[in-house]
Amino acid sequence: MIMQSDLKHEVIDFLYHEAKLLDQWKLVEWANLFAENGTYIIPPIGEPEANPLTSLFYIHDDRARLEERAKRLLKKEAHVEYPHSTTLRNYHNIIVKITDNNTIHADCNFTTYRTKREVLDIFLGTASFVLKESKKGFMIEHKKVVLQLDSLRPQGKISLIL
Repeated sequence: MIMQSDLKHEVIDFLYHEAKLLDQWKLVEWANLFAENGTYIIPPIGEPEANPLTSLFYIHDDRARLEERAKRLLKKEAHVEYPHSTTLRNYHNIIVKITDNNTIHADCNFTTYRTKREVLDIFLGTASFVLKESKKGFMIEHKKVVLQLDSLRPQGKISLIL
């Protein structure tokens, strides 16, 4: 289906806004981009189609869990991210499609650079979004991040929101 150019640019601007909120550690505002039934998942490395009932996901959050995660990461007690890392996210090769029921699908490659305690970590992968338009603008119904890494080394952990 051919998409209107204006809508495509609005979706791309929304994705850039989402990345900027994360880079600015505006995590509560970021969580508010998700619809009430919104989900955010990161399956295991090398298993992008893993079943959450039989595999251990890095993240498998519904909206309530997203809000809890956002608030927790902003507290001083979240030692792994206090003080907060400095991050820079880039979305590349964004492809936007709209289905017959007005659901918007956006897929992209991403690179997230993180510096903390004089160490640079680089996370790369793909991100898939399912968006719906609402009175508030776009809302994320589903975000799936697939890491394109062999392992989490040298990072060793995911302590921030990708």
